[in-house]
Amino acid sequence: MKKSLLLGVAFAIITSCGTSSKSSANTTKANLSKNTDPTEFASTITSAELKTMLYKYASDEFEGRNTGEKGQKMAVEYLKQKYIDMDIPTPLGGDDYFQEVPLEKQKVAEAKLTVKGKLYNSFEDQIVLAVSNSANTSIDNFVYVGYGIHDESYSDYKNVDVKGKFVLAKSGEPKDAEGNFITSGTADATKWTNGRQAISSKREAAKENGAQGLIFMDGDLFSRYSSFYQRQAESGAAGRLSLKSNDTGIIMLMINETLGKALYASISEDSTPKVIETNLNLEIENKSESITSENVVAFIKGSEKPNEIVVISAHLDHEGIKNGEIYNGADDDGSGTVAILEIAQAFKMAEKAGHGPKRSILFLHVTGEEKGLLGSRHYTDNDPIFPLENTVADLNIDMIGRVDPSREIGTRNYIYLIGSDKLSTDLHTISEEANTKYVNMELDYKFNDENDPNRFYYRSDHYNFAKNNIPVIFYFNGTHDDYHKPSDTPDKIEYDLLETRARLVFYTAWEVANRDQRIVVDKVVE
Repeated sequence: MKKSLLLGVAFAIITSCGTSSKSSANTTKANLSKNTDPTEFASTITSAELKTMLYKYASDEFEGRNTGEKGQKMAVEYLKQKYIDMDIPTPLGGDDYFQEVPLEKQKVAEAKLTVKGKLYNSFEDQIVLAVSNSANTSIDNFVYVGYGIHDESYSDYKNVDVKGKFVLAKSGEPKDAEGNFITSGTADATKWTNGRQAISSKREAAKENGAQGLIFMDGDLFSRYSSFYQRQAESGAAGRLSLKSNDTGIIMLMINETLGKALYASISEDSTPKVIETNLNLEIENKSESITSENVVAFIKGSEKPNEIVVISAHLDHEGIKNGEIYNGADDDGSGTVAILEIAQAFKMAEKAGHGPKRSILFLHVTGEEKGLLGSRHYTDNDPIFPLENTVADLNIDMIGRVDPSREIGTRNYIYLIGSDKLSTDLHTISEEANTKYVNMELDYKFNDENDPNRFYYRSDHYNFAKNNIPVIFYFNGTHDDYHKPSDTPDKIEYDLLETRARLVFYTAWEVANRDQRIVVDKVVE
């Protein structure tokens, strides 16, 4: 499970089920499927098989499954072979079970910028904040856009053409006669004035208006950013992994006031957009490293509604090796990974018995979760194998092999559910009724609360489906003392609980896949 919170999330949580409750039969009937009894197939999900697989998958041999590295490559080959052995095909055709996920290991880019023959160096006068490829360009004019704001109530881009051009903008936002910011009418900081958010907002404004590049003057932030970037460059350290986009993006430089005035002498006093004639040359060396990782996908085609897709997901990666210690990630998320394999086997057994699911099932093992939900974001945002509009639900499993220490005094026969009611009343009701009918665990909604300070709803791969209005359930046992530590090992897993929880996911998926009507999304988020 991803340890740090995602930045910039603005997705509104709608309704919470409450802090904690046991599953109840007193819910609106979900019209559970009345066809074949699935208990025979669920019985193939066993603690013994889960244990055998997890001791392999979370062993030192797999070196912690760090995204893009040797151990992760071994992990995807292991999963592929499991699906081949179970005779479960890939939706990609042939023996291709891997959806490639193009990533970039970011390193600090450096630039040489000359204005009228004078050189302004990286870290002294300018730093590169964004670039997709190395660049070498001469610029004879750019567009000064004042504060670089593009808002419904005020725009510096009004009546100026910046398409394909570089723009120059400065920090801040104009105020009205009462001293309030012009976009909000209040004295509180806005997205155009609030540090890092302002950088992002002004970059997006330039991009939205078609600019090729943005040169942004912020004297206050520059001194802080430049020293950090210089240390990173001198150390040669690779930065975070990110998805590599086909979009060439926009070049963005932050500059100090000295360079800002060299580009336009009246930049501090004047805020009126205008074309500025210049003699500027820009060379940028992008030192970032391209890396390819893989999502693993397997597929059972629906017998009656094959174009409707139920996704069962878990992340296959973990933290790798740090300071010589292997982070095995048995619970996070080896437990979810092997659970999917057992669930897939159960559905395959049903298919062989002539009771395949009415809707198609996609078994989706995603990479790069620990790096920022990258594999699932690539699937939903860049390359959905099946159209998102045909995706009925995502049941996401991330850590289901342990007991939350805060619950050890009470029942251990529980699972935390997050998100089941956020988008679809149908899905929540199906989940409750499937549990009551088949498993009878305590379904705890503690972390489903909209005020959950942990914000777990945003921190695993289901979120990338939910943000696209696809109903989700996130199955989670809570954190523990071994979370994101080398001590998260297979011997700590409670395999009887792992078996029961995996069966619960299977039963819920069975009901979603086999009911007559597709579940309704009745709580759409715009």
